[in-house]
Amino acid sequence: MSADKFERIDRLPFEKVFKDPVHDYIHVRHRIILDLIDTKEFQRLRRIKQLGTAQFTFHGAEHSRFSHSLGVYEITRKIVDMFERNYSDEWDPNMRLVTLCAALLHDLGHGPFSHTFEKIIGSDHEKFTTDIILSEETEIHEVLSRVSPDFPNQVASVITKEHENPQVVQLISSQIDADRMDYLQRDAFFTGATYGAFDLSRILRVIRPYENGIAFQYQGMHAVEDYIVSRFQMYMQVYFHPASRGMEVTLDRLLYRAKFLYQEEKLYPHFSLLDPFFKDDYTIEDYLRLDDSVLQTAINLWTTSDDAYLSELSTMFLNRRPFKSVAYDKGRDEPIIEKLRDIVGNLKYDKELFTRINSSSDLPYDYKLKSKTPIHLMQADGSLIELSEASPIVKSLSGNLHGDHRLYVPKEFLENNQKNKEVSMFQEDYDEFQKYIVNDRIKNPNKN
Repeated sequence: MSADKFERIDRLPFEKVFKDPVHDYIHVRHRIILDLIDTKEFQRLRRIKQLGTAQFTFHGAEHSRFSHSLGVYEITRKIVDMFERNYSDEWDPNMRLVTLCAALLHDLGHGPFSHTFEKIIGSDHEKFTTDIILSEETEIHEVLSRVSPDFPNQVASVITKEHENPQVVQLISSQIDADRMDYLQRDAFFTGATYGAFDLSRILRVIRPYENGIAFQYQGMHAVEDYIVSRFQMYMQVYFHPASRGMEVTLDRLLYRAKFLYQEEKLYPHFSLLDPFFKDDYTIEDYLRLDDSVLQTAINLWTTSDDAYLSELSTMFLNRRPFKSVAYDKGRDEPIIEKLRDIVGNLKYDKELFTRINSSSDLPYDYKLKSKTPIHLMQADGSLIELSEASPIVKSLSGNLHGDHRLYVPKEFLENNQKNKEVSMFQEDYDEFQKYIVNDRIKNPNKN
């Protein structure tokens, strides 16, 4: 049975809606979508926070991967509906179901605290997403297979960007896709930031398919500009916030220590759900048992560990006492940074556990990226122009990495503490370092 025929007979007798703070109502018209939402693998996303450690900086950021995934589905549904109404010659209706399913399931493989946990186990959420979709043992796979035996592979190919239809891939993964449109607005809403607000309704009005992908009508350029600037601001002000990164560093170091202790057969208290990942021998079933609450429980238990380092790091994370940081110039200041790390290591702290360099960088937009299709504007005569050629604002942001490098150390090392001779010694070096940076920037105001 073709996806188009299945889609017609799969319609629900009454539309199902989910009330959403960002999109008002999320509309579900197909039983397969509703059945996918009801699977245990998708319901697990309720238990995984969207913003990871950023929730410790922005206390309202309690939203989940579940709500974000529904939001991406809803934006995609609106776009596909509009394509079918207005661009029947350019859009293949047979692509509707695979596009909607890929939009809904694109974040299925996220784990607890996402990227920090991924670094420890040496995998990534996209690989887990496709594994969950393709595994015959999952409810997700069973639901998708109702369309056709090959349908799970089709959905997975959208996630891996290998699907034969570039329009479908770009709607889910590009420099302006449904995923980014939702998380910018959703994260802005729940963090209380205004940076992520852009004219979504206008973008959904001017987006259009063409033979090789997705473009935007030229008259909608300013709405697309606004999106690019909003994305830049959210990364600089929210996603790269120093305090959030401090909590991420704390989590990274405590997981690193726990894994080391496990491999040395010294980890106590023992927490069996994490064993497969500490010994690098885990299955999809092992992974699907994990969520934020599992990791939080393990960390709570480790505060009583007889290993002083693990206990201290776990207590720091649980009680929100993150590492603190100082920004530095990577090329210029590295000798001083290493000196400061050595001072920490020479005291009561382990240098590798209690100092960490954290770098953040983002490209708001780049027309040269080979992995991402440039954003194109369609002019009145049907010709395409790349966005940065038409927009001076986007051109100024394009191709430039934005972010910083920071040294993270325990909080007391960046505070005045005359009673602690060791800390005050560090303070002198830190003050010298700060004066070096300030004086050098005053003398060289144009230096990056």
